[in-house]
Amino acid sequence: MATVPAEPGGDHPMLIGVLGGGQLGRMLALAGVPLGLSFRFLDPLADASAAALGEHVACAWDDAAGVAAFADGLDLATFEFENVPLATAAAVAARVPLRPGTAALAAKQDRLDEKRLLRALGIPVADFLAVDDRASLDRAVAALGLPAVLKTRRDGYDGKGQALLRTPGDLAPAWTALGGRPLILERFVPFVRELSVVAVRALDGDQVFYPLVENHHRGGILRRTVAPAPDVGALQAEAQAHAGRLLVHLDYVGALAIEFFAHDGHLIANEFAPRVHNSGHWSIEGATTSQFANHLRAIAGLPLGSTAARGHCVMLNLIGDRPDPAAVLAVPGAHFHHYGKAARPGRKVGHLTVVADSAAEAAHNAQRLLALVDDPAPAR
Repeated sequence: MATVPAEPGGDHPMLIGVLGGGQLGRMLALAGVPLGLSFRFLDPLADASAAALGEHVACAWDDAAGVAAFADGLDLATFEFENVPLATAAAVAARVPLRPGTAALAAKQDRLDEKRLLRALGIPVADFLAVDDRASLDRAVAALGLPAVLKTRRDGYDGKGQALLRTPGDLAPAWTALGGRPLILERFVPFVRELSVVAVRALDGDQVFYPLVENHHRGGILRRTVAPAPDVGALQAEAQAHAGRLLVHLDYVGALAIEFFAHDGHLIANEFAPRVHNSGHWSIEGATTSQFANHLRAIAGLPLGSTAARGHCVMLNLIGDRPDPAAVLAVPGAHFHHYGKAARPGRKVGHLTVVADSAAEAAHNAQRLLALVDDPAPAR
């Protein structure tokens, strides 16, 4: 197998460190092994999903000796989730190149900062206000109106740390659940559908964009992605323009996703993720080059690959448990991905994809897969 040199003229395989050892790190490694790359993961969990694909340093994020041991000997590092402590990321970046850099993490870790950045770059977002106490919540609701969404400014994901406020009676229970920490209130967007784009920027500034995809959530968790999204028209160019400005502003290297609401013929950004993204999993089988391979190409200084879709694809997350692999693989065009994680209610333990020549065939076979999933209720 050909190997990728750590630097031009180098003679050893590149060793990439990944901050985080979840399923995204696991899929990065699965994409990198064919490129001759090797991996080391930093994750406090002893049973980290990615640990089977490389070295695993199991230590606390603030363990200075453990972090130093993780960084020792790496050629470069990246991260697979955005809640890596900034101090940890900075400690690694002081030793080896970290791509993308700490600026992307800093911009994302506080939702108020994130919204302000997107707005400053001319990327439309819902109206928002900071909420620091119950009185400021009342003032924010008076200013923005209802419905609105109250969110923690830090650490929330998959619908955690947020509450939809429909009526004044929702304020008190939402404050009881979320109050006592910095919050943000966002005006609710009456969207017609949710879309996202994955963009990749290389070391030399080259940019590539995947097709817009349509996402369906339930309970704040992504359940189904349709790729490419149908009937997007000019929204593809709009999404690429928004993502491109963000990539350049952050001097970004790697894959990045932006989630949008489609409203009144345009896109309103909900949030961005400075990493490979769940809504891009379809690209493993459904695109010429997966988001994982392109992220690695970008951070390793390799040419980016084509993002063109290969037919039509539907991705289904497996939440809480997995179906029988044999039943899944009996469906034409189906692919099974298990993350090596123990089943637990509400936990992403894998995903399924189905690829077909037509959107109708992909949708039909996806319905067959839905019947095999423990939680088959239609996503919103």
